[in-house]
Amino acid sequence: MKEVQDHYFKKAKTEGYVARSAYKLEEIDQKQGLIRPGFCVLDLGCFPGSWMQYTAKRVGPKGKVLGIDIQNLEMGLGPNQAFLHQDILSLDLETLAPYGVPFDLVLSDMAPSTTGHKATDGARVLGLNQMALWVARRWLKTGGDCLIKVFHGPAFEPLLKQMKTEYTKVKPFKPKSSRKESSEVFLLGQGKLSVSNPGEP
Repeated sequence: MKEVQDHYFKKAKTEGYVARSAYKLEEIDQKQGLIRPGFCVLDLGCFPGSWMQYTAKRVGPKGKVLGIDIQNLEMGLGPNQAFLHQDILSLDLETLAPYGVPFDLVLSDMAPSTTGHKATDGARVLGLNQMALWVARRWLKTGGDCLIKVFHGPAFEPLLKQMKTEYTKVKPFKPKSSRKESSEVFLLGQGKLSVSNPGEP
């Protein structure tokens, strides 16, 4: 498996991606046609920026990619990319208006700092996922798609069940470029249903 991971690491360096995680998004995109030219995309927890890099190529010059993270990006930005260095819970319409809200697609590759304590880590993961879904309720257009990173554990089934009430279809993905020992999986919500009240994060 180490050879596979080395392959993606070297490939990322060769192709100019700041991280190998770009290939996780690429695989899901190729299977589902997730990202289209002209899309306005919101990338939550975008650091170090590989998802922004891949998405910017896919949306093209008429599209936009807005990345949000509490950690500052170190990479340069292209003409169809923008970055906000802030907490996602502080987002509002005035802040997002220049970037194409409501968005066609919301992405979240967010992961918390882990402690090694399963209950604590599980609660942190659930909290981040709930925030991502809350943002999608507010700023993703009806009919749009949302892709979030989750982890197998006590929170997985409740999140899956919740997303099924908010999207027409929900599909799990385990990309080939994910580390075999990792419990990460991506949930893709397709066709956001109309939401009258986004609730609290």
